Amino acid sequence: MHGFLPTPRNILIVDDDAAVRKVLQTILESAGHQVESATNGREAVSRIAQGGIELIITDLVMPEQEGIETIKQLRAQYPDVKVIAISGAFGGDYLQIANFMGAHGTLAKPVRMDAVLKAVQSVFSES
Repeated sequence: MHGFLPTPRNILIVDDDAAVRKVLQTILESAGHQVESATNGREAVSRIAQGGIELIITDLVMPEQEGIETIKQLRAQYPDVKVIAISGAFGGDYLQIANFMGAHGTLAKPVRMDAVLKAVQSVFSES
């Protein structure tokens, strides 16, 4: 099955850094996915409540509502939504906590295009 584009997914990117959102959106849209974005966990949960989102890629350190809290909330309220956590500076510890809280995958910043696409494909091939 190699060489075929993966099934297009509806993905929500959550990061307080506009540049990170833009890079992720460009990577994912170039692979055929539908992409929306939010600047924090509160916005993300509000958007997910409207339906249609299959995957959330969330930063862990954000104002308003950070990623670990967001992951906990999603696992409780929207268990079908897949989660990939991303983190920078203190990535290792936070990413381990994200895994423990129910993230389906993790990525350290700065993210690389191949790693992002591989993580998205991996999350959906598990289901």
